[in-house]
Amino acid sequence: MSARIKIDPDRWLGRITPLIYGQFIEHLGRCIYGGIYEEGSPLSDGRGFRRDVLEAAKGLRPPVLRWPGGNFVSGYHWEDGIGPKERRPRRLELAWHAEESNRFGTDEFIAYCRDLGAEPYICINLGTGTLDEARNWVEYCNGSGNTLYANLRRQSGHAEPYGVKYWGLGNEMYGPWQMGHKPAEEYARYAREAAKLMKWVDPSIQLISCGLDGLSEWDRIVLEVLAPIVDFHSIHLYTGSSDYYANVFQPHHAGRMIEATQVLIDTIRFQQGIEHPIRIAFDEWNVWFREKAEGGRLEERYTLADALAVAAYLNEFQRHPRAMGMANLAQMVNVIAPIFTRPDGLFRQTIYYPLLLYATHRQPIALEAWVACDTHTFPEAPKDRRLRGLGPFPYLDVSATLSEAGDTLTLAAINRHQEAALTTEIDLGGWQPASPAMAYTVNADDVDATNDFGHERVGVAESQVDVAAHFTYQFPAHSLTVMTLRR
Repeated sequence: MSARIKIDPDRWLGRITPLIYGQFIEHLGRCIYGGIYEEGSPLSDGRGFRRDVLEAAKGLRPPVLRWPGGNFVSGYHWEDGIGPKERRPRRLELAWHAEESNRFGTDEFIAYCRDLGAEPYICINLGTGTLDEARNWVEYCNGSGNTLYANLRRQSGHAEPYGVKYWGLGNEMYGPWQMGHKPAEEYARYAREAAKLMKWVDPSIQLISCGLDGLSEWDRIVLEVLAPIVDFHSIHLYTGSSDYYANVFQPHHAGRMIEATQVLIDTIRFQQGIEHPIRIAFDEWNVWFREKAEGGRLEERYTLADALAVAAYLNEFQRHPRAMGMANLAQMVNVIAPIFTRPDGLFRQTIYYPLLLYATHRQPIALEAWVACDTHTFPEAPKDRRLRGLGPFPYLDVSATLSEAGDTLTLAAINRHQEAALTTEIDLGGWQPASPAMAYTVNADDVDATNDFGHERVGVAESQVDVAAHFTYQFPAHSLTVMTLRR
């Protein structure tokens, strides 16, 4: 099979914010306790942080880390998690039917972000939480005066303000599974009051409204109220299927959601005369369909097919630079995660590797990538709503990015054909690269290949490629290739 890619280095889609490569941790299963934080483990440092996990997480270069939820946050009262650990209360946790020790709280989260090199993003409790809790949390983190909560932080050994910039106004408040679930109008009014108080404490913070998918009345109602005061609007999506082609094509629904949300934001900004930009925070996304919450710990084991789906999400994010302000993979460790631990070590799941390659090799300018190739059409109309109205689906999915200086160009190409390689003519529009270039490929002999402790069937293979302004390359079946070309 054959294909064509044409890149014009002058056709910029916009600048990509590095925040789209973010991560998310929640008090769920073994994400935090037994994941990033394991007191008493020989693999942990004196603070309880697993050193091996931290190093694996650093490899993903997350620029921002979201916490503490997720559904967990709607029952979380942040003052339970500060002060001496032996005095912190142990609580019944209702979101995931567990017990919360509160040994990992705000100070531990900030310290972890600092070690990781990530900006902290705190989601506040607008389910069972109060307006005072919201404003006091901002004061605890960012206050510099001689006031109660700023002094509580100092008493915990942190003299300087944390300067937390990103604050989410609740999580999935549209859902009946959420503690304190509210109709859109009620949520918007309550979030507006919380936001007002939080901004009065620290006017510099940036706020994220709780959205659904950009395609619903919830989003319209919420944005009509909150657009004047928020900087981001969140949307969430989880995809996945045991059907290979459904699995790798479902992330295109993320692109539809992004475009719909952007139109909604633009419309409301125009109608209300709002001058400041509002961008999308896609602050929960991943492949998730095997391990459900009921009676489980959501410890999904990922395949090569899932890795290709994750890469397809990243391509969608990179192709929408004007709309996308942030994205956070849910979640970073153990729970539907790229990093999987046990007491004596860890392994990197298949989805770790596309995250690694994009975070390492992407450039800041998104370019338009024109692709011509064979397409896949489902034999019957898809029952999955995430596929409806989309397609036919090109087997080759491509995003292209360029350095600010114009001297480095990166192609991320996913050949989603399950059986055939794609011999592809690549035209760089006169941009002349030095030869050879480096290609980094994620693949295996089977789309169902998984990784495990001591046995990683899916990783990254490096190779050199002879390149020119116009050259041919064969993308293997069911593979991701990230190619870095330099002048």
